[in-house]
Amino acid sequence: MQADTTADRLIHALGLQPHPEGGYFRETYRSTEAIRCSDDRQRAASTAIYYLLRGNDFSAWHRIRSDELWHFHAGAPLDVHVLTGNGQLVTHRLGNPLEHPGAVFQAMVPANHWFAAERVASARDDFSLLGCTVAPGFEFSEFELADASRLAASFPDHAELVHRLSRRNA
Repeated sequence: MQADTTADRLIHALGLQPHPEGGYFRETYRSTEAIRCSDDRQRAASTAIYYLLRGNDFSAWHRIRSDELWHFHAGAPLDVHVLTGNGQLVTHRLGNPLEHPGAVFQAMVPANHWFAAERVASARDDFSLLGCTVAPGFEFSEFELADASRLAASFPDHAELVHRLSRRNA
Protein backbone atom coordinates (compact mmCIF):
# COMPACT_ATOMS: atom_id res chain seq x y z
CA MET A 1 0.00 0.00 0.00
CA GLN A 2 1.31 3.45 -0.97
CA ALA A 3 2.07 5.90 1.85
CA ASP A 4 -0.30 8.83 2.28
CA THR A 5 1.90 11.79 1.32
CA THR A 6 1.36 15.45 2.14
CA ALA A 7 0.50 15.98 -1.54
CA ASP A 8 -2.15 13.22 -1.39
CA ARG A 9 -3.64 14.73 1.76
CA LEU A 10 -3.78 18.21 0.17
CA ILE A 11 -5.37 16.86 -3.01
CA HIS A 12 -8.08 15.23 -0.89
CA ALA A 13 -8.53 18.10 1.61
CA LEU A 14 -8.79 20.78 -1.10
CA GLY A 15 -10.91 18.67 -3.49
CA LEU A 16 -8.38 18.95 -6.32
CA GLN A 17 -8.88 17.26 -9.69
CA PRO A 18 -6.40 16.45 -12.51
CA HIS A 19 -5.68 19.40 -14.82
CA PRO A 20 -5.14 18.92 -18.62
CA GLU A 21 -1.77 20.73 -18.45
CA GLY A 22 -0.60 18.48 -15.56
CA GLY A 23 -0.95 18.65 -11.80
CA TYR A 24 -4.18 19.14 -9.85
CA PHE A 25 -6.54 22.10 -9.44
CA ARG A 26 -9.86 23.39 -8.17
CA GLU A 27 -11.52 26.69 -8.96
CA THR A 28 -12.05 28.57 -5.69
CA TYR A 29 -13.45 31.86 -6.98
CA ARG A 30 -15.32 33.20 -10.01
CA SER A 31 -16.38 36.84 -9.87
CA THR A 32 -20.08 37.51 -10.25
CA GLU A 33 -19.10 40.79 -11.90
CA ALA A 34 -18.83 40.50 -15.68
CA ILE A 35 -16.74 42.65 -17.97
CA ARG A 36 -16.74 43.15 -21.73
CA CYS A 37 -13.30 42.58 -23.23
CA SER A 38 -11.79 44.60 -26.07
CA ASP A 39 -12.78 41.88 -28.57
CA ASP A 40 -16.38 42.09 -27.27
CA ARG A 41 -16.16 38.87 -25.23
CA GLN A 42 -18.17 38.83 -22.00
CA ARG A 43 -16.09 37.40 -19.11
CA ALA A 44 -16.04 37.12 -15.34
CA ALA A 45 -13.87 39.93 -13.99
CA SER A 46 -11.56 37.44 -12.24
CA THR A 47 -11.14 33.77 -11.29
CA ALA A 48 -8.86 31.93 -8.87
CA ILE A 49 -7.73 28.33 -8.39
CA TYR A 50 -5.61 26.17 -6.14
CA TYR A 51 -2.92 24.41 -8.18
CA LEU A 52 -0.67 21.58 -6.99
CA LEU A 53 2.26 19.77 -8.56
CA ARG A 54 3.73 16.69 -6.89
CA GLY A 55 6.71 14.46 -7.57
CA ASN A 56 7.75 14.78 -11.22
CA ASP A 57 4.52 16.51 -12.31
CA PHE A 58 4.86 19.64 -14.42
CA SER A 59 2.60 22.22 -15.98
CA ALA A 60 3.02 21.73 -19.74
CA TRP A 61 3.51 24.65 -22.14
CA HIS A 62 0.24 26.48 -22.67
CA ARG A 63 -1.16 29.97 -23.02
CA ILE A 64 -4.36 31.78 -22.15
CA ARG A 65 -5.86 35.10 -23.28
CA SER A 66 -5.61 36.78 -19.87
CA ASP A 67 -2.93 37.82 -17.41
CA GLU A 68 -2.30 35.12 -14.78
CA LEU A 69 -0.87 35.88 -11.36
CA TRP A 70 0.75 32.90 -9.58
CA HIS A 71 0.91 32.84 -5.75
CA PHE A 72 3.13 30.50 -3.73
CA HIS A 73 1.39 28.84 -0.75
CA ALA A 74 3.45 25.87 0.50
CA GLY A 75 5.94 23.13 -0.32
CA ALA A 76 8.90 23.12 -2.68
CA PRO A 77 9.71 26.14 -4.83
CA LEU A 78 8.48 26.15 -8.40
CA ASP A 79 9.94 27.62 -11.60
CA VAL A 80 7.47 29.29 -13.97
CA HIS A 81 9.07 29.61 -17.43
CA VAL A 82 7.66 32.28 -19.77
CA LEU A 83 8.58 32.70 -23.46
CA THR A 84 8.45 36.34 -24.49
CA GLY A 85 7.52 37.80 -27.86
CA ASN A 86 11.17 38.58 -28.63
CA GLY A 87 12.30 34.97 -28.12
CA GLN A 88 13.61 35.38 -24.59
CA LEU A 89 12.99 33.00 -21.70
CA VAL A 90 12.06 34.51 -18.33
CA THR A 91 11.98 32.18 -15.33
CA HIS A 92 10.22 33.19 -12.11
CA ARG A 93 11.10 31.13 -9.03
CA LEU A 94 8.09 30.98 -6.72
CA GLY A 95 8.69 30.04 -3.11
CA ASN A 96 9.32 31.42 0.33
CA PRO A 97 12.18 33.91 -0.09
CA LEU A 98 13.17 33.41 3.57
CA GLU A 99 13.83 29.71 2.87
CA HIS A 100 14.73 29.83 -0.84
CA PRO A 101 17.00 32.75 -1.84
CA GLY A 102 15.91 34.36 -5.09
CA ALA A 103 12.32 33.11 -4.75
CA VAL A 104 9.27 35.39 -4.68
CA PHE A 105 5.74 34.81 -3.41
CA GLN A 106 4.05 36.06 -6.62
CA ALA A 107 4.79 36.25 -10.33
CA MET A 108 2.71 37.38 -13.30
CA VAL A 109 2.46 35.72 -16.71
CA PRO A 110 1.23 38.18 -19.36
CA ALA A 111 -1.74 37.27 -21.55
CA ASN A 112 -1.01 35.24 -24.70
CA HIS A 113 2.51 34.22 -23.61
CA TRP A 114 3.54 30.56 -23.69
CA PHE A 115 4.46 29.28 -20.23
CA ALA A 116 5.17 26.10 -18.28
CA ALA A 117 6.08 25.30 -14.68
CA GLU A 118 8.06 22.67 -12.82
CA ARG A 119 8.91 21.93 -9.22
CA VAL A 120 12.43 22.63 -8.00
CA ALA A 121 13.96 19.46 -6.54
CA SER A 122 13.57 19.41 -2.78
CA ALA A 123 14.42 16.65 -0.35
CA ARG A 124 11.94 17.94 2.21
CA ASP A 125 8.73 18.53 0.22
CA ASP A 126 7.05 16.26 -2.33
CA PHE A 127 4.74 18.99 -3.65
CA SER A 128 4.28 22.65 -4.56
CA LEU A 129 0.95 24.28 -3.69
CA LEU A 130 0.08 27.49 -5.47
CA GLY A 131 -2.82 29.72 -6.32
CA CYS A 132 -3.48 31.28 -9.71
CA THR A 133 -5.60 34.38 -10.24
CA VAL A 134 -6.70 35.24 -13.78
CA ALA A 135 -8.13 38.57 -14.93
CA PRO A 136 -10.30 38.75 -16.93
CA GLY A 137 -11.51 35.40 -15.65
CA PHE A 138 -10.23 32.08 -17.01
CA GLU A 139 -12.26 30.11 -19.55
CA PHE A 140 -11.17 26.69 -20.79
CA SER A 141 -12.28 27.77 -24.28
CA GLU A 142 -9.32 30.19 -24.24
CA PHE A 143 -6.77 27.63 -23.02
CA GLU A 144 -4.29 26.37 -25.64
CA LEU A 145 -1.90 23.48 -24.95
CA ALA A 146 1.28 23.85 -27.03
CA ASP A 147 2.45 21.54 -29.78
CA ALA A 148 6.10 20.96 -28.79
CA SER A 149 7.47 20.72 -32.31
CA ARG A 150 5.88 23.98 -33.42
CA LEU A 151 6.78 25.80 -30.22
CA ALA A 152 10.40 24.59 -30.34
CA ALA A 153 10.65 25.75 -33.97
CA SER A 154 9.43 29.21 -32.89
CA PHE A 155 11.87 29.31 -29.94
CA PRO A 156 14.89 27.26 -31.10
CA ASP A 157 17.18 28.58 -28.34
CA HIS A 158 14.85 26.95 -25.79
CA ALA A 159 13.92 23.77 -27.69
CA GLU A 160 15.25 21.36 -25.03
CA LEU A 161 13.12 22.98 -22.30
CA VAL A 162 10.11 23.15 -24.61
CA HIS A 163 10.30 19.42 -25.35
CA ARG A 164 11.00 18.46 -21.72
CA LEU A 165 7.89 20.27 -20.46
CA SER A 166 5.48 19.29 -23.25
CA ARG A 167 2.73 16.72 -23.60
CA ARG A 168 1.96 17.15 -27.37
CA ASN A 169 4.19 16.71 -30.38
CA ALA A 170 3.20 17.11 -34.05
